[in-house]
Amino acid sequence: MTTAVVGAPGSPRRYLHSLWLLSARDLRVRYSTSALGYLWSVLDPLVMSAIYWFVFTQVFQRGDIGASPYIVFLIAGLLPWVWFNSAVGDFTKAFQKDARLVRSTAIPRSIWVNRIVLSKGIEFAFSIPVLVLFAVFAVPRVELNAMVLLFPLGMLLQTILLVGLGLLIAPLCALWGDLERTTRLVLRALFYASPIIYGLPDLPSPFREIALLNPLSGIFSLYRAGLFPGEWDAAAAGLAAVMSLVLLAVGAYVFRRFEPAVLKEL
Repeated sequence: MTTAVVGAPGSPRRYLHSLWLLSARDLRVRYSTSALGYLWSVLDPLVMSAIYWFVFTQVFQRGDIGASPYIVFLIAGLLPWVWFNSAVGDFTKAFQKDARLVRSTAIPRSIWVNRIVLSKGIEFAFSIPVLVLFAVFAVPRVELNAMVLLFPLGMLLQTILLVGLGLLIAPLCALWGDLERTTRLVLRALFYASPIIYGLPDLPSPFREIALLNPLSGIFSLYRAGLFPGEWDAAAAGLAAVMSLVLLAVGAYVFRRFEPAVLKEL
């Protein structure tokens, strides 16, 4: 695929146009040979939600873990987790997948990270109606509150966090292949270290204080606050914002530092 040139080389207009074309290409390739298409973006979190709901409500008594209805609580955490997990997994091979284009393109190479964030973010946005349907028809009924306006803020912070992580992970994995496997192991541990099947208020001290160091804790509280007010945690959200911005700055520095070495390696 060749990216159309719009505007001067390196111009924001050309960058955004190319970013959209690459992200759209990713989505077309992903679903072109799939009979279910869009449904695949929601099937994985729905199946995971059903499994955890069955285990913690039908097999075992979950007690005070999470909030009711538990299935909505799970979906509200698993949908953004799938966005995070799939994006970080793709960061590990962001440059190797299209090595020839990476070497020859005149636009900033950060586009190969940002296209992953955007395409996975679009899939997440398309899955939001599923959360809405479960919230509307769940028993007991979920009552929306004004904090639902924090949901877009959660998406913004997750985008910043992912861009920072992508700029950090992509070049390092291109130079050191073992980091790809390491990243996948870290993701497995991070799933259980993040408030997905449980809520941040469910954690006793000192585990709650440790969990605040995970930016996903604050981001997930932003997603859930409009459905479950008890999940709102201002300290976690504030720390998530700070850590996301710090990771963005660190990622930008690492990307600039290692970009020449990556181009030689490809």
